[in-house]
Formats: sequence, structure tokens, C-alpha cells
Amino acid sequence: MATSTSHDSDFDPLISRLAAPLAPGDRAAFRAAVESALAGCSGEGIAYRTARDIWRTFFHPPPDPRVGQTRGSGIRRPSKLISGEPIGAEDPRTGGRDRHRFQAV
Repeated sequence: MATSTSHDSDFDPLISRLAAPLAPGDRAAFRAAVESALAGCSGEGIAYRTARDIWRTFFHPPPDPRVGQTRGSGIRRPSKLISGEPIGAEDPRTGGRDRHRFQAV
């Protein structure tokens, strides 16, 4: 029995680190689930993979406000460059037909 408590104390930093991003109500249940799953665990790698798989069942990402919006719209402030007319010289092809209309052949 003493070995399982020493393993629990060895894995406590791992459990605490993985429990931090969870919702406060899920942390205790996550800790209990991981501690029961790691009761017979002997290595750090196996402990991490086991805790990671359990963490995925408890983690619920926050909603993304950008979902469903077109690309380039949304959270950014309005820009004078985006809403204004293009800056710079006109395209040299613009008005070409008018310039060459009265040329002698």
C-alpha cells in the first residue's frame, strides 16, 4: 500500500498541471479518475498517456466567436486601407482603346 501512495505523490505535479485548464467543477472528478487509473502504473510515460486520455474526456474548449464568419472579417477594427479606394497609379492598360482610337494607320 505504501508504494501506491508514493506513486500518487510522484504523479501529483502531472495531475495538477493537467487539471489546471479544466473547469473548476471538473477538476476534482478528473483528479479522482486519474488517481484510480494510475493506481497500478509504474512509469512516467504510461502515466502521462493515461492521464492525457482521461483529460481529453474532461476538457471542453471555450466557444470560438470566429466560427461561421468569413475570412478577414470579425474581430479586427475597421481599416481605412480596406474600406478606401486603391492607392497608386492606374493600370497602364486603362483607357488604351481611347488613346489609340485616332491613331493613323
